[in-house]
Amino acid sequence: MDTEEFELPRSRTANERLHAMIPGGAHTYAKGEDQYPENLAPVISHGRGAHVWDVDGNRYIEYGSGLRSVSLGHAHPRVIEAVRRELDRGSNFVRPSIVEVEAAERFLATVPTAEMVKFAKNGSDVTTAAVRLARAVTGRPRVAICGDQPFFSVDDWFIGTTPMSAGIPAATTDLTVSFPYGDLAATEELLTQYRDEIACLILEPAGHTEPPPGYLEGLRELADRHGCVLIFDEMITGFRWSEAGAQGLYGVVPDLSTFGKALGNGFAVSALAGRRDLMERGGLRHPGDRVFLLSTTHGAETHSLAAAMAVQTTYAEEGITARLHALGERLAAGVREAAAGMGVGDHIVVRGRASNLVFATLDANGQPSQQYRTLFLRRLLAGGVLAPSFVVSSALDDTDIDHTVDVVAQACAVYRKALDAADPTPWLGGRPVKPVFRRLV
Repeated sequence: MDTEEFELPRSRTANERLHAMIPGGAHTYAKGEDQYPENLAPVISHGRGAHVWDVDGNRYIEYGSGLRSVSLGHAHPRVIEAVRRELDRGSNFVRPSIVEVEAAERFLATVPTAEMVKFAKNGSDVTTAAVRLARAVTGRPRVAICGDQPFFSVDDWFIGTTPMSAGIPAATTDLTVSFPYGDLAATEELLTQYRDEIACLILEPAGHTEPPPGYLEGLRELADRHGCVLIFDEMITGFRWSEAGAQGLYGVVPDLSTFGKALGNGFAVSALAGRRDLMERGGLRHPGDRVFLLSTTHGAETHSLAAAMAVQTTYAEEGITARLHALGERLAAGVREAAAGMGVGDHIVVRGRASNLVFATLDANGQPSQQYRTLFLRRLLAGGVLAPSFVVSSALDDTDIDHTVDVVAQACAVYRKALDAADPTPWLGGRPVKPVFRRLV
C-alpha cells in the first residue's frame, strides 16, 4: 500500500476525542500521538495473539505489545482462563485473599533469589518503594541511578532528572545522582564522592548491550563495601531474559528487585521482591521503625494475581523465553539482511537482546534522526506493521516475521531514496515524530 493512500480517518477522529479529555491523548507518554507520523497514529479496536486491529479496520502485526507487557500475545487463552475463574468469585476483599498467598508462593518459586514479595499495580510504585526502603534501612538520603537508562519511575526522585522536570523541587532532584552503565571505576568514584550518603544503586541489570564480564558482580561488591542497597529494575528483563529475570540468568543477587510488564501479560500487576531482613521492615515482625513500604488497594486484585500465576506457568511449561529469543533472532537477521540489500545497513540498525529488540534510524552522518524514523514508521504502518520497536511476543509466527521483513525491505528502499536525495522531508507526510522526554511540546 502506498503511504500517500494510507489514511486513518476514524483514528484521527478518535485521537481528537482523546486529546479533548485526556492530557496528551494517552495514559502513557510512550503511546502518544507525537510518537507516530502525523495523522498516522492508529487507535486500537482490539487485539488477538500478535495482531491488533485499529478503529479504521486495518490489521497490523504488532511489536512492543503493551509497552513490552504483553509478551504472550493478546487474549492468551491460559491467562484469560485463569482470570475468568476469579471474576465470579470477587476481585477484592477487606482481608487478604488466599490467591495472594498462592501468587506469592508462585512468584518466589519462579524467582528463588528473592525471599519476600509484595505486589502492586505499576512499575513506579515498586521502584519508589524500593528506594524508600533503601533510604530507611541505610539512613542515607541520596539515590544513585544508572544515567544511561531511560526510565525508572514517574515519581519525583527520577522524573526530576529528565527534561520534563516541571513541578519538581530542585531540593528533591539534587538528591539523585547518576552513574554510567558498565563503568565500575566511575561508580566507585561517585560512591567515594558521596561517602555514606548514597542509599542505593538502582539500574536495569542489562539493556541493549550485555553486561561487561564481571560488571554486575563488581557492582554487588561495591554496594557491599560502601554499605548501600543494590536494586535491579527487572521491569523489562524479568521473564524476557529468563523466568527468574536477569538476576537468574547472570547469577548476581540484588538486595531488592522490581518486576512488572510481562508479569501480567497486560493485566495490572507489579512486584517488589528481595531480602527478608529488608522487606520485613515494611511488615509487622521487626523491632525497628516502621517503613510505609507499599499499601495499594488494588494490589490484591484477584484476577490480576491469577493472570500473573498463569503467565509464570506458561513461561515454564512452554519454554516462552527461548521462543522469544528464537523469534527475535529470526527477525533481527531478516531486518539486517533487508537493510543491507537496500544499501542502508549502516542506517537501519537493530540492537538489543533478541527478546527485546529495538531499532535505530540514522541519517547520512550516522546520527539518530527523528525524521528518518518518521519515514520508516510511515512505510511500516502502510504495510500493516505496528512497530515502535521490534520487541517480539511469543504469539508471532514465522509468517508474521517474514511479512515484517518484506515490509522492512520496502521501507528501506524509500530510506535509500531519501539518503540519496539528502533530504527525507518529501517522505515524512508532516511533522517528524518526537522524543518522549522533552521540555516543550
